[in-house]
Amino acid sequence: MTRDASAFRQMTDAGLLEAAAGGSHAAFAEIVERHFQPVYRLVWRMTGGAAEAEDIAQEAFVKLWKNPSQLREGAALRGWLMRVASNAVIDGSRKPRAGAIEDVPEPPDPMARPDAPLDRAQAQRLVDAAIAALPDRQRQALALVYFEGLSNIEAAGVMEVSVDAVESLLARARRSLKESLSAEWRDLIGGLAETGR
Repeated sequence: MTRDASAFRQMTDAGLLEAAAGGSHAAFAEIVERHFQPVYRLVWRMTGGAAEAEDIAQEAFVKLWKNPSQLREGAALRGWLMRVASNAVIDGSRKPRAGAIEDVPEPPDPMARPDAPLDRAQAQRLVDAAIAALPDRQRQALALVYFEGLSNIEAAGVMEVSVDAVESLLARARRSLKESLSAEWRDLIGGLAETGR
């Protein structure tokens, strides 16, 4: 018996996992539809927007597709996918990689005034670079809590650490960002205020 796509949209994650374990491609497609964007955003943040972010996110879903019954509780699906993807990022960051085109700095704009405030795009690149420079676990905690909106308790579950550990990672990340961006904070605020008008 086949179900139409709307029937799968009404199912819980647990029901989708059960159907996917039974071989339903449509149920698995609904899992991907429901959870790919948050997993991708987490990977993108953790990799600093690297080109391979989509591939890494997809690998988490491939791992689930190969054995959907490995996950026993449907309520844990999103957290499990985020954990698998973020662990892949951390594992990948430990391996040396060839230089990517994104690693090549842009040439300075000869028309830019050194005392001019940063525009919004420049400010975003500066903040993204500061986040990318954080240690893996700090970047992971920051992405889960501040960008994906998970509570500290949910982030702790994804990261498989205590809530105190998440809070410590967040505090260290905020402190590092404050220190690394302290010289540019006036330009950051000025650039954001200029574009907000």
